[in-house]
Amino acid sequence: MADEPFWRTKTLWQLSDAEWESLCDGCGRCCLVKLEDEDTGMVAYTDVGCRLLDETSCRCTDYPNRQAQVADCVRLTPEAVTSLTWLPPTCAYRLMEEGEDLPWWHPLVSGTRDTVHEAGISVRGRVAGPEQSFGLFELMEHVVSWPVRWPRGAKALRKPAPAAPRRPKTA
Repeated sequence: MADEPFWRTKTLWQLSDAEWESLCDGCGRCCLVKLEDEDTGMVAYTDVGCRLLDETSCRCTDYPNRQAQVADCVRLTPEAVTSLTWLPPTCAYRLMEEGEDLPWWHPLVSGTRDTVHEAGISVRGRVAGPEQSFGLFELMEHVVSWPVRWPRGAKALRKPAPAAPRRPKTA
């Protein structure tokens, strides 16, 4: 259908550069420092941000030059999306690769960048600080599980209706 949005009609490999960039919801979850167990390959998220992460906007402060400044910054490509095991379950690239639709809070659906924060998807208010403020052993004390989970109500394709106010009980 001509009226269908691009993320429903194309594969990751078919996206234009502009479409690709617009898929990023600006949550900042992938910009959190991750620790990998050398023996098992298991990846654990921390609540510590990359040194280029703006903790308020949840965006990179030097996106065009990020890989020159941060040696382990991963550039997402369709190939990378299919092979990276640590992409958050809320990530639009991951959702699209898995054949899922974008949820209500995604800026392409909602029309505003604010909904990613309102839905509790973004890292806003949850970052302990930039990575240069922590040593390796301190990073291990900041391992968290919330980046690999969906917040309640955020998985719905439509914005949940507000709860009806409760009427006080009468005697």
